[in-house]
Amino acid sequence: MTSYSQSNPARALQANAVLSLQGGCSCPPSTSNEGHLSSVNKQLSESLDFVQHRGPDARGEWSSPDGNVHLGHVRLSIIDLSPQANQPFHDSVDDVHAIVNGELYEDDHYRQLLGSEYDFKSQSDCEIVLALYRHYGLSFLSHLRGEFALILWDARRKVFIGARDRYGVKSLYYTVVNNQLLVATEMKCFLPFGWKPEWDVQSIREQGWMFGAGTFFKGVHAVAPGHYIISKNFKNIQDAVYWDAEYPDKRTTIEHRSEEEMIEGVRTRLMEAIKIRLRADVPLGIYLSGGIDSSAVAGMVAHLVKEEGARLGNDDSHLLSRIKCFTVQFDKDSGADESDIAQRTAEWLGVDFHPVPVTEETIVEKFEDTIWHSETPMPDVNGIGRLAMAEVAKSHGMKVILTGEGSDEHFAGYGDLSHELFLERDLTWPSAPSSAELAHAEQLFNTTYSSMVNDASRMKSPESTRRMLNNTSILNRVASVGRMPFAKWTDTYGVTTPDTAQAESLDGRVRDAIATRWHPLHTAEYLFTKGFFCNLLLRYLGDNIDMVHHVETRPPFLDHHLTEYANGLPPSVKIKCNSPEGSLTEKYVLREAVRPFVTEEIYLRRKKPYLGPTRFSENGPLHQMVLRLTVRENVEALGFVDWEETQEYVRKAFQDKDSWSLRVSFSVCQFVVLSRKFGVAKATP
Repeated sequence: MTSYSQSNPARALQANAVLSLQGGCSCPPSTSNEGHLSSVNKQLSESLDFVQHRGPDARGEWSSPDGNVHLGHVRLSIIDLSPQANQPFHDSVDDVHAIVNGELYEDDHYRQLLGSEYDFKSQSDCEIVLALYRHYGLSFLSHLRGEFALILWDARRKVFIGARDRYGVKSLYYTVVNNQLLVATEMKCFLPFGWKPEWDVQSIREQGWMFGAGTFFKGVHAVAPGHYIISKNFKNIQDAVYWDAEYPDKRTTIEHRSEEEMIEGVRTRLMEAIKIRLRADVPLGIYLSGGIDSSAVAGMVAHLVKEEGARLGNDDSHLLSRIKCFTVQFDKDSGADESDIAQRTAEWLGVDFHPVPVTEETIVEKFEDTIWHSETPMPDVNGIGRLAMAEVAKSHGMKVILTGEGSDEHFAGYGDLSHELFLERDLTWPSAPSSAELAHAEQLFNTTYSSMVNDASRMKSPESTRRMLNNTSILNRVASVGRMPFAKWTDTYGVTTPDTAQAESLDGRVRDAIATRWHPLHTAEYLFTKGFFCNLLLRYLGDNIDMVHHVETRPPFLDHHLTEYANGLPPSVKIKCNSPEGSLTEKYVLREAVRPFVTEEIYLRRKKPYLGPTRFSENGPLHQMVLRLTVRENVEALGFVDWEETQEYVRKAFQDKDSWSLRVSFSVCQFVVLSRKFGVAKATP
């Protein structure tokens, strides 16, 4: 719950939400004179200018008659391209108003169900929000299926709601400035309203911005995935959960389904999740890498188009050659390029393949734009590759793209997740490996991934935290991504370890489930998905970047019908321990489910994360860029970073070719870019 002083209880909460593609809600200060309204409308318009790229097709602004609520929206037209589908939406009696960013599925079902009681004005999928709210009240959120962030204002009851989809595909932030509640899809939208950003050094040191609903700016919060914020009659904001992930109780659950049944269950749900995401009134394509996730999406799309006659966006030709797939192509000798594998997959499927070259010069050119739009310091260059792909996809007329995000998080694809399998035997699955088999597999795993194990072992957690997290170490493993050369004075904020901070931020019921009910692998999936995944990966490699070039991305693996099924599977079906050799097959049940739709090469290939190159020449274009960004003036202007230590990291990154030093250098550069573009005040003790 966010609270603040209330000098005028009747009108204490002021709101002004600007929701990217679609906007937000605002209640201006207590005066409602014409001059003030004009000022707020001007601020709202300027805030929409910051995200005009997210919705170049239409723009809508609305103010309540009493001047207490303002909605702003920019539209990327996907479903129903007519003006009737422009936003904000208003019900027939002008009581309920809403703006929705994203895509909602199964809207035809609700149109048929609620058509007799609600007068639909368009064919937009997003308009069902109003009908569902009027029919189900606050429970309407549970009926939404898709990727969304939304604002709803019930003028009759004076109820304000801001909500976000279950996995945080779409972003939604809020803050209070001059007694106004501002809600927006990107934090930069707050600037026209007089917001003066300040670094939250405690959040940066404890990595709260990476793992929780906080951000690295003081007073700015994210609406957490599966959450909503609500205010009634302009009173205090309350934060609540409408959905959360759940896993089997390891103490009592016995899995009676056969392996074949579970494989078919995954296949059926993934196929459906992909099929409903093919609907669009505009061209639709696919992001294809060298991994099994995006390859499975491409293979199933090809099957649906060829064998089931599915329509691909606005293309009903049913020709595989019309399916456009886009792949990042890093330098061949970088060790990060997968374009050759992706091309072989595309040729096997018979689809139209488009590699997107990303050179060192490209990385330099798009570095600052990527951090500005993502608003996420992610120490890698893969987000720059994503930005380049979106640009090429747009040039080919694509407005919708299917992607593979979310598979590793729900089917245990990362090596970091595999480590947690060994902590406890899986008693829910009769065919699970024995304790002796697990011990043998762990020995082999530790030998194969010795560097990862050693890195984790050097990061010590308090014993109480280890008990809270049931000895899982996933938070410590990913915390290294936030490594920074902090100024000495910030040590006062370094007393609490990042994993302790996140453990303490969890709902008490979740901590109890971690300690007593969930297998450690499921705990690790939950913690990764709720933190690093939604706060970094989905921002730096997702919607914020794709929308720069007016591309809406849809991740079928994050369909909650599929994820709820995957969450209910035994851990040892997700990661199979192969006896007697002791090797592991990650994402086993998924591999088997999608095997008919991918090449044998993809089926057998081990997981390789989508990462950019980590070694660059000394005095090359990227080195020169890093040197420019990390000059003393820039680093010291941050206030919380040590300049001399930063220089040593930069030296190691380019002279010693140390990949972790490069990541640290990138992090500093990205905070410098954010500092300059947002005009952030220097942090001081």
